[in-house]
Amino acid sequence: MPGQRQPAAPRVGLFVTCLVDLFRPTIGFAAHKLLEGAGCVVEVPVAQTCCGRSAYSSGDREEARAMAQNTIEAFEGFDHVVTPSGACAGMLAIHYPALFEGDAEWQARATTLASKVHELTSFLVDVQGMRAVQARLAASVTYHDACAGLNDLGVRAQPRALLESVEGVRLTEMRDPTSCCGFGGCAGAHPALAASRATRKTADIEAAGADMLLAGDLGCLMDMAGRLRRQGSQVEVRHIAEVLAGMVDGPPIGARHANRQQQHS
Repeated sequence: MPGQRQPAAPRVGLFVTCLVDLFRPTIGFAAHKLLEGAGCVVEVPVAQTCCGRSAYSSGDREEARAMAQNTIEAFEGFDHVVTPSGACAGMLAIHYPALFEGDAEWQARATTLASKVHELTSFLVDVQGMRAVQARLAASVTYHDACAGLNDLGVRAQPRALLESVEGVRLTEMRDPTSCCGFGGCAGAHPALAASRATRKTADIEAAGADMLLAGDLGCLMDMAGRLRRQGSQVEVRHIAEVLAGMVDGPPIGARHANRQQQHS
């Protein structure tokens, strides 16, 4: 109606993740582009560091709490906190409040932050109501459901819903897209178990016959990309945000720039 005030655009704090910052900044840029396209005002707090999941998983609660306090202070002023990682989102949303049991002030702050935390595709679909993206990719893809996003946050349908809107993409499900790739909690402490799971996972990926492997966690993607490359696989590996944002001009995860250029020369 004329004169009716429009709701303010949601102010989103983008939690980039340490792996994205150090190894694959394109994912952060893609997430930023998608969030702006969904009508959000996006900010990237410079004070952010690791979410503390590695310390938490290894039993170092003191270090995990220190990282959590830094994250809470950096992000508690936003309407929403969004990250292109189910593992980091799960840490903030599920494990932060439990870290501060016995500390009423910090537990309250952690709980308030947790209520505003979202994995990227879940936020786009479930909060912002996004149903389609303006992207094109002529490729068949298969999707890995990373454990943390799936089990902590229930992220499964959302990335597939957005992938269906990418012109030219054909989704081919692998035999068991929810099976662990071996990267998470068992990679350091139980290398033989991790290797067994990774071997089974890469066999499923190859059997799917897709051109490209996608997922929502860079840690899992780097792990699978390394193993696929050592096996001589031709499957490209990318984060789903890169595909949804139409940012696939650069080399895939785990590939050398020279090799990528030769393939397309």
